[in-house]
Amino acid sequence: MSTKRDYYEILGVSKTATADEIKKAYRKTAIQFHPDKNPGNKEAEEKFKEAAEAYEVLSDENKRAQYDRFGHSKGGSGGFQGHDMNMEDIFSQFGDIFGGSGFESFFGGGGGGRSRQRKGSNLRIKLKLTLEEISHGVEKKLKVNRLIHAEGVTFKNCTTCNGQGQVRKVVNTMLGQMVSTTTCPACNGAGQLIDKRPPGVDSSGLVSKEDLISVKIPAGVADGMQLSMSGKGNEAPGGGIPGDLLIVIEEIEDKELKRDGNNLVYDLHISFIDAALGTSVEVPSVGGKVRLKIEPGTQSGKILRLRGKGIKDINGYGSGDQLIYVNVWTPKKLTSDEKAKLEAFRSSPNFQPHPDHNEKGFFERMKEYFG
Repeated sequence: MSTKRDYYEILGVSKTATADEIKKAYRKTAIQFHPDKNPGNKEAEEKFKEAAEAYEVLSDENKRAQYDRFGHSKGGSGGFQGHDMNMEDIFSQFGDIFGGSGFESFFGGGGGGRSRQRKGSNLRIKLKLTLEEISHGVEKKLKVNRLIHAEGVTFKNCTTCNGQGQVRKVVNTMLGQMVSTTTCPACNGAGQLIDKRPPGVDSSGLVSKEDLISVKIPAGVADGMQLSMSGKGNEAPGGGIPGDLLIVIEEIEDKELKRDGNNLVYDLHISFIDAALGTSVEVPSVGGKVRLKIEPGTQSGKILRLRGKGIKDINGYGSGDQLIYVNVWTPKKLTSDEKAKLEAFRSSPNFQPHPDHNEKGFFERMKEYFG
């Protein structure tokens, strides 16, 4: 029994779908699961190839008729083996349906039937940033080891594919002759082979070189966020366009301020005396120290807000706030004299708890600040 999924189900269309509806459905599915949008995700890559295989059959009137009648059991899958082909093969087969749509950025080349331009591999590095750098944005100088074209290397056209980078294969099936296009095994899609190369140069004609790259990190980035610098990765063997430099952000934990989205949180501890009489304190912020007034009678658990003192939103939607959690510190040990003085106030009505029912409780304050 066939384990292949139904082609209509793969593209999310009905069996009465028009050719235009099938084309639009395939385009949507291919964009969703393209490996460049899902790096390292094998499941997404398989779904991308599966969608290409489904479209190869359903977009052809004769193949679709055979598939509707016999399904997969009578060769309905056609000659295009989607799971055995790479991204270049699929794009060369169906790239024309993406032309002029902005999808070229994922394939590294244009549509309109043009062959896909070979692209170098991407580089990935980690960049550690402090909370202050994240808050204001920063420019960093990064040392990156890249593969670049070595001097003195000469190339010649691949005789297997005649410089095309692809080879065509004709298979006779019950549906007739099916033509598939695959990456040339001799040149791996480059279309060229190395003719001469100096010592120390790899088999692709590339050599490692350390580059100093300047990168501007915008304010508001977060831990795990990935930034891309186009063309700053490894160069493509035999020509083409360089890969990208992928920068993964690592946020260094601050000793005093804790980040909650675009808000910053600070725990402020004050004495019972300062809480009762009021005082003025300095609290840290990403812009330096901030003087803060503590009103007389401040209760433990009160949250003070410094508007706009948080992290700038990376999409430009203003800045978060800094929230100060007031904690009234209770002494763990007292001297005999201190105990005697406090004991004198134990029965004083003014020192008995009299919570104001008009004040918001803890959960109400949480809803107000984070709702």
